[in-house]
Amino acid sequence: MYDVIVVGAGPAGSMAAKTTASKGMKTLLLDRRKEIGAPVRCGEGIGIHWIKELNILVDPKWVSCELGGAFIGGPNGKGVTFRSDTSKGYVVDRKVFDKALAIDAANSGAEIISKAEVVDLIKENNKIAGVVAIINGERKEFHSKLVIAADGGESTIARMAGINSTATLYDTDFGIEYEMVGVNCSDLIEIFLGREIAPRGYFWIFPKGKNVANVGVGIGGLEKGNAKYYLDKFIAEHPERFTNSAIVAIKGGVIPVGEPLNKLVLDNFMVIGTAAHMVDPIHGGGIALAAESGIFAGNAAVNALNKNDFSESFLKKEFEEKWRQKEEQKLLKRLKLRKALEKLNDDDLNAVFDIIAGEDIDSLLRGNFTPVVKKVLLTRPQLLKVLQVLL
Repeated sequence: MYDVIVVGAGPAGSMAAKTTASKGMKTLLLDRRKEIGAPVRCGEGIGIHWIKELNILVDPKWVSCELGGAFIGGPNGKGVTFRSDTSKGYVVDRKVFDKALAIDAANSGAEIISKAEVVDLIKENNKIAGVVAIINGERKEFHSKLVIAADGGESTIARMAGINSTATLYDTDFGIEYEMVGVNCSDLIEIFLGREIAPRGYFWIFPKGKNVANVGVGIGGLEKGNAKYYLDKFIAEHPERFTNSAIVAIKGGVIPVGEPLNKLVLDNFMVIGTAAHMVDPIHGGGIALAAESGIFAGNAAVNALNKNDFSESFLKKEFEEKWRQKEEQKLLKRLKLRKALEKLNDDDLNAVFDIIAGEDIDSLLRGNFTPVVKKVLLTRPQLLKVLQVLL
């Protein structure tokens, strides 16, 4: 019997387990992987401002590269470089980073079991009361007052609980990434937009060291073709960057890039992180948002235990409403920006990158759309119909 069971030991689950265990809750953290942190399924970037806000102690063991800014380019390769507080960060080694967060949870008192596949939820009096997991081929039951689903983009736990967590194909990106050696890199994340480059998505180069980088592409779920085709195509079309490079790892996965779930809690249950579609709709990043949601959920769980109230209404007030107040409007604004960008053709995108500067990118990322849109419309008034939604 536990106070709380957390399913999934990614950044969301580990931060939730650390928060609850450190406050005295009997906590069990289950993960289906045999090694926490593997396989890696993202570009591995996180902003320095997030590291500070989440109070994560930087460990050189999980820092692959320190980032000084970003370059965003259009279909013709021309683009904008910007360096600001919002663009500084780290490319981390997720295998080491995720494991470090799980170790912190364990050191705070959480019990962790890896290679534990949760196959069902226990219900008593129509309320969730624990989970059923397969561990070493044996079916085991774990009972708890609260279950937190943090099992990623393909979450099955939320659906078992009765929350519709299915993402539409339109709001899903399919991504594939090569970790490559022999790639000339700087301290910049590089992002390239364009329908011929990555329809309803983008191509990225995330530096992991002097000549090592994550090189990948994500495309919209309704687009023709597959992500690997566009990844290989871009690499073949840029021999100056990749002729002498070698692939040392291949990673991939699906990314929900639409709105967060419209329901995050039930009696005795919360869903967090990527499982709750808490992902940036612009770039698909979710490490920091996941970790933050874990802290929100952990604090709500502690309050629920103190009040002996794990009802949907209490968890909604203590977790869902507080999280939505902090993050939801920012994510919805970025979703609006994504939907506007995807309506631009390649000629439009090239024209936009001829007009804007680094400070304009920073303004867009901060959610201040109006001055940038007005600047673009002065030169490209025919885009009014597409961009007026951002005004």
